[in-house]
Amino acid sequence: MSNNDQNIRILEALLFASAEPVSTKDLHDRMPEGADVGGALMELKTQYEGRGVNLVELDGYWAFRTATDLAGLLQIEREAQRKLSRAAMETLAIVAYHQPLTRPEIENIRGVATHKGTLDALMEMGWVKPGRRREAPGRPLTWVTTTEFLDHFSIQALTDLPGLEDLKASGLLDRRPAIEAIPASRDLFEEDSPEIETDDDSESEYDDDEENEDDDNDAEFESEIEEEAAA
Repeated sequence: MSNNDQNIRILEALLFASAEPVSTKDLHDRMPEGADVGGALMELKTQYEGRGVNLVELDGYWAFRTATDLAGLLQIEREAQRKLSRAAMETLAIVAYHQPLTRPEIENIRGVATHKGTLDALMEMGWVKPGRRREAPGRPLTWVTTTEFLDHFSIQALTDLPGLEDLKASGLLDRRPAIEAIPASRDLFEEDSPEIETDDDSESEYDDDEENEDDDNDAEFESEIEEEAAA
């Protein structure tokens, strides 16, 4: 075996054993003295052309890499189940049933502020996307669902979304009318608020005192008139 062939074998072993790309300088330091490292690298690169693994140069560093045309065959796709937060589920339902609508409109329906990460998570899952800007002051951005949303939930069109009756039948909503679940206003105040009683007796006594006082005044006035007539 010639020295050149031995040098090629050494380079191949060094590059294969390294977890990171190796610089040309480091290869020179590891090779026998007087070895033509540049020539050996070019010959080794030629030997690996057309194979599943290629020798590539990355800005002065050398490493073995899989052939680019095989990249699609080497990819492994795994579905990671991610549990949506309650805020994300509420936001998704609001967008699905009321689209297109702006973020302030979503917050108005939910009654709380919507964190930016909530919409980002739904966008990352591919279920919502930005829609057209509304023709209003500030031109706010609207949000709509995507075709991936329909495909994931096996819905052909938005009109196939379950209605109120369907949700009630599935047990997701209360069958009773919403007004029945709210106590009447009189029930809210009758139990806690004390009744204000009016003192009818005190008022009648006051009226009687006024009437007695008037009668005394009339009697005094009549006695004065009789005394003047007698005089």
